[in-house]
Amino acid sequence: SSGINAEWPLRPGRYIIMMNGLFAVYAGFLYNDIFSLSINIFGSSWQPTNYTRYEKNSSHYINPDAIYGLDPIGDEYNGDPYLFGIDPFWNLAENKLTFVNSYKMKLAVILGLTQMTFGLILSFFNYKFKGKTLNIYCTFLPQMIFLQCLIGYLVFMIFFKWFACDATTDQPSLLICLINMFLKFAGEIDEGMQLYPMQRYIQAALVVVAVICVPWMFVAKPIIEHMYPRVRQASYAPIPQNYQQFDNEGDDEEEEEDHGMMDVMVHQGIETIEFTLGCISNTASYLRLWALSLAHAELSEVLWSMVMQAGLGMDINKYVNPILIIVTFSFWAVLTVAILIVMEGLSAFLHALRLHWVEFQNKFYEGEGHLFAPFSFERMLNGADDE
Repeated sequence: SSGINAEWPLRPGRYIIMMNGLFAVYAGFLYNDIFSLSINIFGSSWQPTNYTRYEKNSSHYINPDAIYGLDPIGDEYNGDPYLFGIDPFWNLAENKLTFVNSYKMKLAVILGLTQMTFGLILSFFNYKFKGKTLNIYCTFLPQMIFLQCLIGYLVFMIFFKWFACDATTDQPSLLICLINMFLKFAGEIDEGMQLYPMQRYIQAALVVVAVICVPWMFVAKPIIEHMYPRVRQASYAPIPQNYQQFDNEGDDEEEEEDHGMMDVMVHQGIETIEFTLGCISNTASYLRLWALSLAHAELSEVLWSMVMQAGLGMDINKYVNPILIIVTFSFWAVLTVAILIVMEGLSAFLHALRLHWVEFQNKFYEGEGHLFAPFSFERMLNGADDE
């Protein structure tokens, strides 16, 4: 292509920018947060009955300065969840931060498990493509089982608590439940921490399976390769020729290394330790999504309440008020673009990029020195991919 579009510096990253914007809009609807305000699209499930408590003023509107403590036990909540996102009435609640923080932390863990599981699935296709069948059974399979027994079970408890628990039942701490799986192995579940029947036995079984996966990852591959040399040769066979079409210069002259049993043991040991510890640390790393969302929401609320709302609340006279509104909106718009979009957009992009590079790609990326060729319409049109 030619012209001004070809010289636009952001052109190579236009699809990433577009996806960032689309997901930002999706997250806004998911949290029902648009410039720190909520919109009532599907109808709130909260209907105040005691208007004196809610400081209803003479104009028959709820006082916007009132602070409410939402309690789902009573006549004010009809029991029906908001269709998508967070009920807009939570924007007025004094316990909003407690509720929203828990909600966002759980979503971050769910997204983390989804991406890490997808990364392991990609490693399966890598092993299958390269003909490394032994790695599928001795690396991919135990890693997938280990991840699902721990983090997958945590996500299961998140959804189970959402669907099965309400304000009239016990609200067990999911983090304490996960910790007690190991500290109180097969022990009695503390009062108020029971989620479902037979929980202690299911958790004990998951711990046993997860522990079995550790030596499975560590010693299975070295022992099988030592006992069956043919399997060892197949595991380190040259990769298909079409995979090397973008290789770096000199890769064809590389000699096949001699992978002894101790070399494989050391490699598997490092990979096992990295993966088992990474299951917890990588999941915790995804909580940066919650932290970014919290910072964004608080900055939005500060800008709205201290700039826009303060300016709109000024009432001098009918000649000065329009000028104040224009100045206030201009000031608010500049700060919103500079802080919420540019600065926080860059910060969110860097954190997301870090999650892709570390938490996601360490599940399948091997870094063997083959030049990466990203998907490009321009390469396809120029025929570069056929060379």
